[in-house]
Amino acid sequence: MTVAANQERSTFRACFAVPEFRVLFGSQLLLVLGDTVKMLAFSVLVYARTGSPGLAALAYMIGFLPQVAGGMLLLALADRWRPRALMVAGDLLRVATCLVLGLGDLPIGAMLALVFAAGVPAPLFSAARTAVLPDVLAGDAYVLGRALFTTTSAGAQVAGLAVGGGLLAVTGPHRALLITAALSLGSAALTGFGLRDRPARSARRAGAVRTTLRVNRALLADRAVRGLLLAGWLPPMLSIGAEAVYVPYLTGEGSAWGAGVVLAAAAAGMGVGEFAVGRFAPPAARERLTLPLALLLGVPLLGFAARPGVAGAAALAALAAAGLAYNLGLQRRFLDAVPEAARGQAFGLQMSGLMTAQALGAAASGALAELVPAHLAIALSGCGVIAVVLALRGDLRGALSSRVSPPYGPGGAGEGARPSPAEPAA
Repeated sequence: MTVAANQERSTFRACFAVPEFRVLFGSQLLLVLGDTVKMLAFSVLVYARTGSPGLAALAYMIGFLPQVAGGMLLLALADRWRPRALMVAGDLLRVATCLVLGLGDLPIGAMLALVFAAGVPAPLFSAARTAVLPDVLAGDAYVLGRALFTTTSAGAQVAGLAVGGGLLAVTGPHRALLITAALSLGSAALTGFGLRDRPARSARRAGAVRTTLRVNRALLADRAVRGLLLAGWLPPMLSIGAEAVYVPYLTGEGSAWGAGVVLAAAAAGMGVGEFAVGRFAPPAARERLTLPLALLLGVPLLGFAARPGVAGAAALAALAAAGLAYNLGLQRRFLDAVPEAARGQAFGLQMSGLMTAQALGAAASGALAELVPAHLAIALSGCGVIAVVLALRGDLRGALSSRVSPPYGPGGAGEGARPSPAEPAA
């Protein structure tokens, strides 16, 4: 039975009843906690050695910057290698990186280059993890599993920042990096011993870069896949991009401390929205709610035009971030739209594109804040979200479908495009 056909409502309890999901969930939790603490500790380490706020900010974000290159050039490897081995390799790479940073005495330039290089293959590891989830959870349970991943990531980021701050105060950045190495090692052990060793989804034929470019082009040429990708990228691009202006807005209002409160409220709103929609809305309702929830990403941001204080800004930010639950209504359709043999690459393209879109959105919102007051820049970002959502309403509602499957093969992922409706999709 296909994922599309299996629309019986599932529960979070049913997800956790699957042993392999518990393994994926636990390793994801360790991964997000470790990465959050690592970025914070590395940023503090660079600032302590240089006294440069600019370099400290670069250190915090540099691991994300090269993921665009990995997503555009290397994603075919996510389907050519065994997923368990690929996930364990990603964990061990993080262990090695943190050990070198924590124990070594490298120049600042060398440390930045190391973190940059380690970030290039990161989309492969994320893609492998996400692509395994439909093998572990079928039908509606898969959508709820994605919701649990998102909710856990939001909570783990908040916890990681809090725990990381405490670790840095007690141990210093070098020992905090060693603790993150231990967390990654725990994730590697959990994955290696807890997940079944599944075969690669596609054969190793043409070069990885050439195959990645070809399959990316084929995915983007598919009308249904392209529409779902844009629907998943563009609304968060402007909504989450507006968060980059919260700090200058609240600092300008004399509430620099409030920026942390508002950003934490946004993370909490995202987690609550994902949990509530996943827990209480049946599958068909989630897909009907996709459009109104996507509009929720932008409408509360209009309230910033009234220059709210910290409490008001936190409430608006939390409400807007809750709209990110609209993505739950896209997950089943995206899984059905992509060929199984290219699933890893498709999810990798989805994630790397989202990260790129968020970075571009933050840059655009920041540039807009140079031209108009910060509170108006946030409100205008909300207007942009609404305009984009209305332009994509056909894709968000599922009104469009692919008429012809583009050529994912030969030699690339798919060897004949998507599975027929009679074949298992997960």
